[in-house]
Amino acid sequence: MAANKKEPKGVRLDHISKIYQDPKTGKDFYAVHDVSLDIVPGSFVTLLGPSGCGKTTTLRMIAGFESPDEGEIYLGGEPINALTPNKRDTAMVFQSYALFPHYNVFDNVAYGLKLRKVPKEEIQERVTNILKLVELSGMEQRMTNQLSGGQQQRVALARALVVEPGVLLFDEPLSNLDAKLRVQMRTEIRRIQQALGITAIYVTHDQSEAMAISDQVILMKGGVIAQMGTPMEIYYRPNSEFVADFIGECNFLKGKVGESSNGLTEIELPAGKVCVKTEDHHAAGADGEIVLRPEAIQIGDEGMLPCRVELSCFMGSYQNYHVRVGDTLVKITDNCPVNKKIYNVGDQAFISFDPNCAHLLDT
Repeated sequence: MAANKKEPKGVRLDHISKIYQDPKTGKDFYAVHDVSLDIVPGSFVTLLGPSGCGKTTTLRMIAGFESPDEGEIYLGGEPINALTPNKRDTAMVFQSYALFPHYNVFDNVAYGLKLRKVPKEEIQERVTNILKLVELSGMEQRMTNQLSGGQQQRVALARALVVEPGVLLFDEPLSNLDAKLRVQMRTEIRRIQQALGITAIYVTHDQSEAMAISDQVILMKGGVIAQMGTPMEIYYRPNSEFVADFIGECNFLKGKVGESSNGLTEIELPAGKVCVKTEDHHAAGADGEIVLRPEAIQIGDEGMLPCRVELSCFMGSYQNYHVRVGDTLVKITDNCPVNKKIYNVGDQAFISFDPNCAHLLDT
Protein backbone atom coordinates (compact mmCIF):
# COMPACT_ATOMS: atom_id res chain seq x y z
CA MET A 1 0.00 0.00 0.00
CA ALA A 2 1.26 3.46 -0.87
CA ALA A 3 0.23 5.05 2.42
CA ASN A 4 2.81 5.59 5.14
CA LYS A 5 5.92 4.14 3.49
CA LYS A 6 8.07 5.96 6.03
CA GLU A 7 8.92 4.63 9.45
CA PRO A 8 6.67 6.02 12.21
CA LYS A 9 8.30 8.61 14.44
CA GLY A 10 8.39 8.94 18.20
CA VAL A 11 7.56 12.14 20.05
CA ARG A 12 9.35 13.40 23.14
CA LEU A 13 8.24 16.32 25.30
CA ASP A 14 11.05 17.62 27.48
CA HIS A 15 9.73 19.75 30.39
CA ILE A 16 7.33 21.76 28.21
CA SER A 17 5.12 24.51 29.64
CA LYS A 18 2.61 26.95 28.17
CA ILE A 19 1.72 30.17 29.97
CA TYR A 20 -1.44 32.17 29.25
CA GLN A 21 -2.83 35.34 30.75
CA ASP A 22 -6.17 35.21 32.55
CA PRO A 23 -8.37 37.81 30.76
CA LYS A 24 -10.26 38.62 33.98
CA THR A 25 -7.38 39.04 36.42
CA GLY A 26 -4.54 39.83 33.99
CA LYS A 27 -2.38 37.30 35.83
CA ASP A 28 -0.29 34.64 34.10
CA PHE A 29 -1.11 30.97 34.66
CA TYR A 30 0.26 27.66 33.43
CA ALA A 31 -2.10 25.93 30.97
CA VAL A 32 0.54 23.19 30.73
CA HIS A 33 3.25 22.91 33.37
CA ASP A 34 6.53 21.01 33.11
CA VAL A 35 5.19 18.08 31.08
CA SER A 36 7.67 15.40 30.03
CA LEU A 37 6.76 12.23 28.16
CA ASP A 38 8.15 9.83 25.58
CA ILE A 39 5.80 8.44 22.92
CA VAL A 40 7.04 5.25 21.28
CA PRO A 41 7.01 5.12 17.44
CA GLY A 42 3.93 3.30 16.15
CA SER A 43 1.95 3.57 19.39
CA PHE A 44 -1.51 5.03 19.97
CA VAL A 45 -1.43 7.48 22.88
CA THR A 46 -4.43 9.37 24.24
CA LEU A 47 -4.34 12.64 26.17
CA LEU A 48 -7.37 12.42 28.44
CA GLY A 49 -8.89 14.74 30.99
CA PRO A 50 -11.60 17.25 31.86
CA SER A 51 -12.00 20.62 30.13
CA GLY A 52 -9.13 22.98 30.86
CA CYS A 53 -6.68 20.25 31.89
CA GLY A 54 -4.12 21.14 29.17
CA LYS A 55 -4.60 18.20 26.79
CA THR A 56 -5.56 20.24 23.69
CA THR A 57 -2.86 22.83 24.38
CA THR A 58 -0.30 20.01 24.55
CA LEU A 59 -1.51 18.60 21.23
CA ARG A 60 -1.44 22.04 19.58
CA MET A 61 2.16 22.54 20.74
CA ILE A 62 3.13 19.23 19.10
CA ALA A 63 1.32 20.35 15.91
CA GLY A 64 2.98 23.77 15.96
CA PHE A 65 -0.19 25.85 16.40
CA GLU A 66 1.11 26.93 19.83
CA SER A 67 4.71 27.45 20.95
CA PRO A 68 5.95 26.20 24.31
CA ASP A 69 7.15 28.95 26.66
CA GLU A 70 9.49 26.45 28.32
CA GLY A 71 10.99 23.14 27.23
CA GLU A 72 11.56 21.43 23.90
CA ILE A 73 9.53 19.12 21.66
CA TYR A 74 11.32 16.41 19.64
CA LEU A 75 9.90 14.53 16.65
CA GLY A 76 11.90 11.48 15.61
CA GLY A 77 14.78 12.78 17.73
CA GLU A 78 14.82 16.21 16.03
CA PRO A 79 13.92 19.42 17.95
CA ILE A 80 10.89 21.06 16.27
CA ASN A 81 10.03 24.11 18.41
CA ALA A 82 11.22 26.48 15.69
CA LEU A 83 9.35 24.72 12.85
CA THR A 84 6.01 25.99 11.53
CA PRO A 85 3.14 23.45 11.35
CA ASN A 86 3.61 22.81 7.61
CA LYS A 87 7.30 22.02 8.16
CA ARG A 88 6.59 19.38 10.82
CA ASP A 89 6.11 15.74 9.88
CA THR A 90 2.63 15.70 11.41
CA ALA A 91 -0.98 15.85 10.22
CA MET A 92 -4.02 16.87 12.27
CA VAL A 93 -7.59 15.56 12.18
CA PHE A 94 -9.80 18.32 13.61
CA GLN A 95 -13.03 18.21 15.60
CA SER A 96 -14.76 20.28 12.90
CA TYR A 97 -13.37 18.13 10.01
CA ALA A 98 -12.30 21.42 8.28
CA LEU A 99 -13.23 20.11 4.81
CA PHE A 100 -13.48 22.38 1.75
CA PRO A 101 -17.21 22.53 0.84
CA HIS A 102 -16.52 23.58 -2.78
CA TYR A 103 -14.23 20.54 -3.38
CA ASN A 104 -15.35 16.97 -3.98
CA VAL A 105 -14.02 14.06 -1.91
CA PHE A 106 -11.07 13.37 -4.22
CA ASP A 107 -9.91 16.99 -4.28
CA ASN A 108 -10.29 17.34 -0.50
CA VAL A 109 -8.07 14.32 0.07
CA ALA A 110 -5.59 15.34 -2.66
CA TYR A 111 -5.21 18.93 -1.37
CA GLY A 112 -2.07 18.37 0.71
CA LEU A 113 -0.38 16.37 -2.06
CA LYS A 114 -1.04 19.14 -4.60
CA LEU A 115 0.49 21.70 -2.21
CA ARG A 116 3.58 19.48 -2.05
CA LYS A 117 3.64 19.36 -5.88
CA VAL A 118 3.39 15.57 -5.99
CA PRO A 119 3.13 14.24 -9.59
CA LYS A 120 -0.43 13.81 -10.87
CA GLU A 121 -0.16 10.03 -11.40
CA GLU A 122 1.14 9.54 -7.85
CA ILE A 123 -1.67 11.70 -6.43
CA GLN A 124 -4.22 9.51 -8.24
CA GLU A 125 -2.67 6.33 -6.85
CA ARG A 126 -2.25 7.57 -3.28
CA VAL A 127 -5.74 9.07 -3.02
CA THR A 128 -7.31 5.91 -4.49
CA ASN A 129 -5.42 3.73 -2.00
CA ILE A 130 -6.24 5.83 1.02
CA LEU A 131 -9.96 6.08 0.11
CA LYS A 132 -10.00 2.30 -0.12
CA LEU A 133 -8.43 2.10 3.35
CA VAL A 134 -11.11 4.35 4.88
CA GLU A 135 -13.84 2.53 2.91
CA LEU A 136 -14.89 5.46 0.70
CA SER A 137 -14.05 3.95 -2.70
CA GLY A 138 -16.52 5.08 -5.37
CA MET A 139 -17.32 8.37 -3.60
CA GLU A 140 -14.49 10.39 -5.19
CA GLN A 141 -16.84 12.78 -7.04
CA ARG A 142 -19.28 13.38 -4.17
CA MET A 143 -19.36 16.85 -2.64
CA THR A 144 -18.72 16.89 1.10
CA ASN A 145 -22.18 18.34 1.89
CA GLN A 146 -23.68 15.17 0.37
CA LEU A 147 -21.93 13.00 2.96
CA SER A 148 -23.01 11.85 6.42
CA GLY A 149 -21.06 12.97 9.49
CA GLY A 150 -19.25 9.64 9.65
CA GLN A 151 -18.29 9.85 5.95
CA GLN A 152 -17.04 13.41 6.40
CA GLN A 153 -14.89 12.22 9.29
CA ARG A 154 -13.42 9.49 7.05
CA VAL A 155 -12.57 12.11 4.40
CA ALA A 156 -10.80 14.21 7.05
CA LEU A 157 -8.90 11.12 8.19
CA ALA A 158 -7.96 10.21 4.59
CA ARG A 159 -6.73 13.76 3.93
CA ALA A 160 -4.43 13.57 6.96
CA LEU A 161 -3.17 10.06 6.15
CA VAL A 162 -2.50 10.58 2.44
CA VAL A 163 0.47 12.91 3.10
CA GLU A 164 2.09 10.01 5.01
CA PRO A 165 2.93 11.89 8.23
CA GLY A 166 5.36 10.55 10.80
CA VAL A 167 2.78 11.36 13.50
CA LEU A 168 -1.01 11.65 13.22
CA LEU A 169 -2.75 14.04 15.64
CA PHE A 170 -6.45 13.93 16.59
CA ASP A 171 -8.25 16.79 18.32
CA GLU A 172 -11.51 15.30 19.72
CA PRO A 173 -12.41 14.06 16.21
CA LEU A 174 -15.61 12.20 17.15
CA SER A 175 -17.37 14.73 19.38
CA ASN A 176 -19.77 15.83 16.60
CA LEU A 177 -21.03 12.29 15.95
CA ASP A 178 -23.88 10.43 17.66
CA ALA A 179 -23.04 7.79 20.25
CA LYS A 180 -23.37 4.71 18.02
CA LEU A 181 -21.33 6.27 15.21
CA ARG A 182 -18.64 7.36 17.68
CA VAL A 183 -18.10 3.75 18.73
CA GLN A 184 -17.97 2.63 15.09
CA MET A 185 -15.54 5.40 14.07
CA ARG A 186 -13.17 4.96 17.01
CA THR A 187 -12.89 1.26 16.05
CA GLU A 188 -12.13 2.31 12.47
CA ILE A 189 -9.49 4.81 13.56
CA ARG A 190 -7.77 2.16 15.67
CA ARG A 191 -7.96 -0.38 12.80
CA ILE A 192 -6.39 2.05 10.34
CA GLN A 193 -3.68 3.15 12.80
CA GLN A 194 -2.70 -0.46 13.43
CA ALA A 195 -2.82 -1.33 9.71
CA LEU A 196 -0.42 1.51 8.90
CA GLY A 197 1.69 1.24 12.07
CA ILE A 198 1.55 5.03 12.38
CA THR A 199 2.20 6.97 15.61
CA ALA A 200 -1.06 8.56 16.81
CA ILE A 201 -1.73 11.12 19.55
CA TYR A 202 -5.41 11.51 20.34
CA VAL A 203 -7.19 14.07 22.54
CA THR A 204 -10.52 13.28 24.19
CA HIS A 205 -12.46 13.91 27.40
CA ASP A 206 -14.33 10.60 26.92
CA GLN A 207 -12.74 7.96 29.16
CA SER A 208 -14.43 4.99 27.43
CA GLU A 209 -13.06 6.22 24.09
CA ALA A 210 -9.56 6.47 25.57
CA MET A 211 -9.79 2.99 27.09
CA ALA A 212 -11.01 1.41 23.86
CA ILE A 213 -8.32 2.63 21.46
CA SER A 214 -5.13 3.42 23.38
CA ASP A 215 -1.84 1.67 24.00
CA GLN A 216 -1.08 4.36 26.59
CA VAL A 217 -3.40 6.82 28.35
CA ILE A 218 -2.04 10.10 29.70
CA LEU A 219 -4.55 11.53 32.16
CA MET A 220 -4.09 15.26 32.76
CA LYS A 221 -5.36 17.57 35.48
CA GLY A 222 -4.60 21.26 35.95
CA GLY A 223 -1.91 21.34 33.25
CA VAL A 224 0.14 18.42 34.62
CA ILE A 225 0.14 14.66 34.09
CA ALA A 226 -1.91 12.97 36.83
CA GLN A 227 -1.01 9.46 35.68
CA MET A 228 0.14 7.66 32.56
CA GLY A 229 -0.01 3.96 31.77
CA THR A 230 -1.91 1.31 29.85
CA PRO A 231 -5.72 1.46 30.10
CA MET A 232 -5.60 -1.59 32.38
CA GLU A 233 -2.96 -0.04 34.69
CA ILE A 234 -4.91 3.19 35.05
CA TYR A 235 -8.21 1.37 35.61
CA TYR A 236 -6.98 -1.17 38.14
CA ARG A 237 -4.04 0.72 39.71
CA PRO A 238 -5.00 4.42 39.85
CA ASN A 239 -2.55 6.57 41.81
CA SER A 240 -5.15 8.99 43.19
CA GLU A 241 -8.85 9.40 43.91
CA PHE A 242 -9.09 11.80 40.93
CA VAL A 243 -7.74 9.17 38.50
CA ALA A 244 -9.90 6.39 39.95
CA ASP A 245 -13.03 8.51 39.78
CA PHE A 246 -12.35 9.85 36.27
CA ILE A 247 -11.82 6.41 34.74
CA GLY A 248 -15.08 4.48 35.11
CA GLU A 249 -17.30 4.12 38.16
CA CYS A 250 -15.66 3.64 41.52
CA ASN A 251 -16.34 3.00 45.18
CA PHE A 252 -14.08 4.37 47.92
CA LEU A 253 -13.95 2.71 51.33
CA LYS A 254 -11.98 4.67 53.94
CA GLY A 255 -10.27 2.96 56.85
CA LYS A 256 -7.05 2.38 58.79
CA VAL A 257 -4.11 0.38 57.45
CA GLY A 258 -3.32 -2.72 59.51
CA GLU A 259 -0.67 -5.44 59.26
CA SER A 260 0.79 -6.65 55.96
CA SER A 261 1.98 -10.15 55.07
CA ASN A 262 2.37 -12.23 51.89
CA GLY A 263 1.39 -9.28 49.68
CA LEU A 264 -1.89 -8.69 51.54
CA THR A 265 -2.66 -5.68 53.71
CA GLU A 266 -5.42 -5.64 56.28
CA ILE A 267 -7.70 -2.59 56.30
CA GLU A 268 -9.95 -1.84 59.23
CA LEU A 269 -13.18 -0.25 58.02
CA PRO A 270 -16.01 0.98 60.25
CA ALA A 271 -18.07 -2.02 59.07
CA GLY A 272 -15.33 -4.64 59.57
CA LYS A 273 -11.87 -5.85 58.48
CA VAL A 274 -10.93 -6.75 54.90
CA CYS A 275 -7.72 -7.61 53.04
CA VAL A 276 -6.35 -5.97 49.89
CA LYS A 277 -3.49 -7.12 47.68
CA THR A 278 -0.68 -4.52 47.83
CA GLU A 279 2.60 -4.15 45.95
CA ASP A 280 3.90 -1.11 47.84
CA HIS A 281 4.48 -0.68 51.57
CA HIS A 282 1.70 1.04 53.51
CA ALA A 283 2.47 2.10 57.07
CA ALA A 284 0.35 0.42 59.73
CA GLY A 285 -1.95 2.89 61.46
CA ALA A 286 -2.06 5.28 58.50
CA ASP A 287 -5.27 6.31 56.78
CA GLY A 288 -6.03 4.22 53.72
CA GLU A 289 -8.66 4.23 51.01
CA ILE A 290 -9.76 1.14 49.08
CA VAL A 291 -10.64 1.65 45.40
CA LEU A 292 -13.27 -0.91 44.44
CA ARG A 293 -14.93 -1.15 41.02
CA PRO A 294 -18.68 -1.98 41.00
CA GLU A 295 -18.16 -5.13 38.91
CA ALA A 296 -15.56 -6.46 41.40
CA ILE A 297 -18.13 -6.77 44.21
CA GLN A 298 -20.39 -9.75 44.91
CA ILE A 299 -23.56 -9.54 46.96
CA GLY A 300 -24.79 -12.55 48.94
CA ASP A 301 -26.30 -13.95 52.13
CA GLU A 302 -22.78 -14.28 53.58
CA GLY A 303 -19.63 -12.29 53.01
CA MET A 304 -17.05 -9.82 54.28
CA LEU A 305 -19.11 -6.75 55.16
CA PRO A 306 -22.79 -6.40 56.09
CA CYS A 307 -24.92 -4.07 53.95
CA ARG A 308 -28.45 -2.86 53.40
CA VAL A 309 -29.90 -2.64 49.87
CA GLU A 310 -31.07 0.86 48.88
CA LEU A 311 -31.51 0.34 45.11
CA SER A 312 -32.07 -2.80 43.05
CA CYS A 313 -32.52 -2.30 39.32
CA PHE A 314 -32.55 -4.89 36.51
CA MET A 315 -30.48 -3.58 33.56
CA GLY A 316 -30.60 -6.64 31.30
CA SER A 317 -26.99 -7.77 31.27
CA TYR A 318 -26.56 -6.88 34.96
CA GLN A 319 -28.40 -6.09 38.17
CA ASN A 320 -27.53 -2.63 39.46
CA TYR A 321 -27.41 -2.32 43.27
CA HIS A 322 -26.75 0.55 45.63
CA VAL A 323 -26.07 -0.74 49.11
CA ARG A 324 -25.17 0.99 52.36
CA VAL A 325 -22.05 -0.37 54.09
CA GLY A 326 -21.88 1.47 57.41
CA ASP A 327 -22.26 5.10 56.33
CA THR A 328 -20.83 4.51 52.83
CA LEU A 329 -22.89 4.08 49.67
CA VAL A 330 -21.48 1.26 47.52
CA LYS A 331 -22.46 0.63 43.89
CA ILE A 332 -22.51 -2.96 42.63
CA THR A 333 -22.73 -4.26 39.05
CA ASP A 334 -23.84 -7.90 39.36
CA ASN A 335 -23.27 -9.27 35.86
CA CYS A 336 -25.57 -11.85 34.25
CA PRO A 337 -28.17 -11.94 37.07
CA VAL A 338 -30.26 -14.75 35.53
CA ASN A 339 -30.64 -17.64 38.01
CA LYS A 340 -29.08 -15.51 40.78
CA LYS A 341 -30.91 -14.41 43.88
CA ILE A 342 -32.17 -10.85 43.42
CA TYR A 343 -32.02 -8.64 46.50
CA ASN A 344 -34.72 -6.02 46.94
CA VAL A 345 -34.70 -2.59 48.56
CA GLY A 346 -34.53 -2.95 52.35
CA ASP A 347 -32.95 -6.42 52.30
CA GLN A 348 -29.99 -7.13 54.56
CA ALA A 349 -27.05 -8.80 52.77
CA PHE A 350 -23.26 -8.97 52.62
CA ILE A 351 -20.69 -7.80 50.09
CA SER A 352 -17.47 -9.63 49.19
CA PHE A 353 -14.59 -9.03 46.81
CA ASP A 354 -11.37 -10.68 45.69
CA PRO A 355 -8.36 -8.95 47.40
CA ASN A 356 -6.68 -8.93 43.94
CA CYS A 357 -9.52 -6.81 42.53
CA ALA A 358 -9.16 -3.99 45.07
CA HIS A 359 -6.54 -1.25 45.16
CA LEU A 360 -5.25 0.66 48.19
CA LEU A 361 -4.55 4.39 48.01
CA ASP A 362 -2.59 6.32 50.61
CA THR A 363 -4.59 9.29 51.90
